[in-house]
Amino acid sequence: MTKGTARIRPIAIAVSRYNASVTEPLLQGAIGVYTRAGGRERDLLILDAPGAFELPVLAAAALRRKNIAGVVALGCVVKGETRHDRVLGSTVTQALCDLSVRALKPVGLGVLTVENAEQAHARAGGDKGNKGAEAMEAVLMTLNSIEGAGGKRTGASVTPRPDKARRSAAGGGRA
Repeated sequence: MTKGTARIRPIAIAVSRYNASVTEPLLQGAIGVYTRAGGRERDLLILDAPGAFELPVLAAAALRRKNIAGVVALGCVVKGETRHDRVLGSTVTQALCDLSVRALKPVGLGVLTVENAEQAHARAGGDKGNKGAEAMEAVLMTLNSIEGAGGKRTGASVTPRPDKARRSAAGGGRA
């Protein structure tokens, strides 16, 4: 399905406002992918979270809405002096994964877990790309696959970048 031939379904974006200098570019990247795929910005439900820990409950609330097809979770957890960052990152990631499977709706993981601010900015539109944009791409592609498995394809067609292309069966699968 090509861009513009079907209406892109509404998506929620849960975004942590902690480390906003990182999460705002992640949000803009996600919005950009959605609109370039043919979605209307007004069909996005943007939910502000005080921090990354609150993202799963906001994602759960959004997934309960029948009109929301999926969620993109955006946040940034920077390593500190204690193990707090690892515990937080692991807890949030597991909760988002569990939500996605239970709801049978995709949840894109755009929660950075980094060593320092430089790594965060590199992944929020810098030389390492924009993980918010990648999370939205993943949600749109997953919706396409889910709907394709049901016999109809009404989601966005998002062409993977060459570095993300699926390997052929002859060339081996993903590890």
